[in-house]
Amino acid sequence: MATQRLGIIMHGITGRMGYNQHLVRSICAIRDQGGVVLPNGDKVMPDPILVGRNAEKVEELAKRHGIARWTADLGKALASPDDTVFFDAGSTQMRTELLSRAIDAGKHIYCEKPIAETLADATSVARLATARGIRHGVVQDKLYLPGLQKIRMLRDAGFFGRIFSVRGEFGYWVFEGDWQAAQRPSWNYRKADGGGIILDMLCHWRYVLDNLFGEVKSVSCLGATHIPERVDEGGRRYDADADDAAYATFQLEGGVVAHINSSWAVRVRRDDLVTFQVDGTHGSAVAGLTRCYTQHRVNTPRPVWNPDVPQTMKFLDQWEEVPDNTVYDNGFKAQWEDFIRHVVAGTPWKYDLWQGVKGVQLAEAGLQSWAERRWVDLPALER
Repeated sequence: MATQRLGIIMHGITGRMGYNQHLVRSICAIRDQGGVVLPNGDKVMPDPILVGRNAEKVEELAKRHGIARWTADLGKALASPDDTVFFDAGSTQMRTELLSRAIDAGKHIYCEKPIAETLADATSVARLATARGIRHGVVQDKLYLPGLQKIRMLRDAGFFGRIFSVRGEFGYWVFEGDWQAAQRPSWNYRKADGGGIILDMLCHWRYVLDNLFGEVKSVSCLGATHIPERVDEGGRRYDADADDAAYATFQLEGGVVAHINSSWAVRVRRDDLVTFQVDGTHGSAVAGLTRCYTQHRVNTPRPVWNPDVPQTMKFLDQWEEVPDNTVYDNGFKAQWEDFIRHVVAGTPWKYDLWQGVKGVQLAEAGLQSWAERRWVDLPALER
């Protein structure tokens, strides 16, 4: 059994997602477990070089996690033939230029979503990657969540019968930044900086819906800016002019109707920060990030509408939990491992930049629907 090195240029690792999920819980965790096992039994050991504009902060992160290499010079990192993969988790506004530079340098690409702010830019990057023949991928972490993997298992087992509706609730209260610090960066709430929950979250919902329930064919979306003023990281008040909530309905292939509410201005009273209810002719399921509950048609109770007396039925107790018969790894790490196998061994890979283009297409259609107050169809992508 041989172990080979894979040099990875990691950009955007000073941010919340880039640091926690991609650096610490993915690359560092893979390194600590001894690498990624290939189909032939060999192993791949990632060797990251951390890149960022704040040299002092990047150096500190490298030392904290025992990473030998770091730099503030992206051009120098891209010029090195010893590092063949470029990863980006920085701001959306920078991504088109960064990915294009990396592709021109011959690097394989893996990145966070959205892959661009506009459909035109997203398509341009994907076409460039296709033309250059490099391997490429986009993070689609929610498909790796235990809760949604259980939904997939139920679907494949025929539990639902014919699925006809999906209801999603996502979000939590993001503090305004005055009396408590915000949990999200301030750029998320400024249009000029590429903020907005429609661009952020509809990219997620595209790959969830496409892969689990049916390809999205059309969307009706209403956005809102519920909190118009916030306080940034430096204590300065600013106008929050980007949408912080989205209420979207989707028509899927096969007649499935999906509705997902997304909000950074909602207080949570549900099982998890995101939940999906799937209803079918034979059964229903509700899944969060990790847990999943089911109710089959033979176990469905008979509620009776009577507003004159207090409700005595305990509806939450009428559902049965799907057991953890499988060991689930961190979703980001699991997808990193799949991508590394794809790069090194050429194993099958579905989640390429074109899947990222589909996410941006839906986000752009959602914004158009909001602006024009109408349904918007999603045509097939032109590659």
